Amino acid sequence: MAEREIDLTTWPRAEAFRFFRTFQRPQYSITSRLDVTRLVTELKPAGVSAYRACIYAIGVGIHAVPELRTRFRGDTVVEHDRVALSMTVPLANGGFTYGYVPFDPDWRVFDPSCAAEIAQAAERGDLGANEGFRDDVAYLSCLPWLDFTNLTNAMPGPDDCIPRVSWGKFTEDGWGRHSVAMTIEAHHALVDGRHLGLYFEAAQEAVNAISAL
Repeated sequence: MAEREIDLTTWPRAEAFRFFRTFQRPQYSITSRLDVTRLVTELKPAGVSAYRACIYAIGVGIHAVPELRTRFRGDTVVEHDRVALSMTVPLANGGFTYGYVPFDPDWRVFDPSCAAEIAQAAERGDLGANEGFRDDVAYLSCLPWLDFTNLTNAMPGPDDCIPRVSWGKFTEDGWGRHSVAMTIEAHHALVDGRHLGLYFEAAQEAVNAISAL
């Protein structure tokens, strides 16, 4: 993974960046729904993990939008070419740990890599939290018990600019269509609503394109 520093003198959103950096709570979230009908009715019965499929779709969405791979460190702004996906992994004792899987745009490469990291993270057992040593990540969490309409995350402070993505319970509408609520939370100094719209478009396209292995 590599990064490039953004020149603030030519960056189109430099003014918005400086403006939202002054906010006490500059992070905001948007919740929308993904259609997972084919994932539920065709792919899951064929052996595809719905959990890993969602992680993959989130990765595709994040990598489709450069702003979601952009981070600031003080007044320095960098764009990562690729970020790792840090997901919650449930433990047998009812707790959880964090896994870190490199993103690969090829589903057939990503899926076994993701499965291996989940298994290894569960074996480690410790929390494995990122303590601020890296920002080339995005944080993911699954709440399969809830069909939520909105969600916010615990944030350490106004300078945390790592996106958070959460998804909930798969639901059926009574007409054979299945969907899932998904929330993405981002820092307004780097990401606008238009960017999140592009994220959801790319994530939906990724869900639609996944194939059985």
